[in-house]
Formats: sequence, C-alpha cells, structure tokens
Amino acid sequence: MPPAHLLIIGDRAALSWVITEQRMAFPAGRLKAARAMAEGEEVFLYTTRGCFRNPTRDLGRVVGRAAITSPVRVLDEPVVFNRRSFTEGCRLKVSGLAPFREGLVLRDLVPRLSVFPDPTTWSVRMRRASLTLPPADAELVRTELEPLLRPYGEAREGYRWEPAAA
Repeated sequence: MPPAHLLIIGDRAALSWVITEQRMAFPAGRLKAARAMAEGEEVFLYTTRGCFRNPTRDLGRVVGRAAITSPVRVLDEPVVFNRRSFTEGCRLKVSGLAPFREGLVLRDLVPRLSVFPDPTTWSVRMRRASLTLPPADAELVRTELEPLLRPYGEAREGYRWEPAAA
C-alpha cells in the first residue's frame, strides 16, 4: 500500500486555495518532504489551530481526504500566501470534506498514532508542510474521518475564503 500523508495547512487563504483549486503548494524550504510524495498517494488535509487566526477557539482538525494526481514539480509561477512564497506543487483530487470548521480533532487520536512517539510533544512534528503516516496510522485516520466527510461538491463552497479588501 502506498504511503499516506497529512498536508498541514496553517492559513485560511491557503486552505481555500487548496480546496477550491484542488492543488497543493510547498515552500522552497520543504522540497525534500514534498518530493517524497508521489502521484496516486492518499493525503489528508489538516488545518492547524492557527489556520483561522484564533488558536484559543479553533482546534487542529483533519478536514478532508484527497489523492495526489500529478508529480510534485516547480510551479510556473510561485503561489504567495501571507507574504510567503510556495514554489513547488502538485494537483489533488479531493474526495471528501468535513463541513467547514468541523472534522476530526487530531489531538484526540495522538495517543493512538505511532507517528507521534511522545504524545506530550506531538505538535512539534506538525511544524512542516506534510507528514508521512505509517500504514496503521493512515488507516486509523481514514476510519475515524470517513463518517465526517461529505462529497466534495457539497462541502467545498464552505471553504471559499475571500480576503478582506485592502
């Protein structure tokens, strides 16, 4: 079975772009991890506590499931979110989304996920663009997430984020 990955998204405009464009972009400093992902592999979309700029209210959640549909490659034009440039990317096929601001609270699963050997410091491993999941961890996330998902076409509009006018 091919590996599965968490795609870690920490900005609401970036999340909107990922979901509506069905693409993922990676910053230059994360290219090794990005290039370890391959076409056909499964990804879970994870939003950080700070994604919506209110970490005291929001929780880190797995909000969607997708497959990588193209190789990770240099983008013709970098994508910029919050003054940060993303130079490589790939296409995704989103197969399901949780309703906006809902989804699987990852911290509740941390004690059962082997990718986090020390549950007290698990969030340190989330400070990256992606995290490869061992097969048993991917199966647990998949099983817990599946009942929360809606069809892409039904849920995607809830994730459309229009930036405030300057």
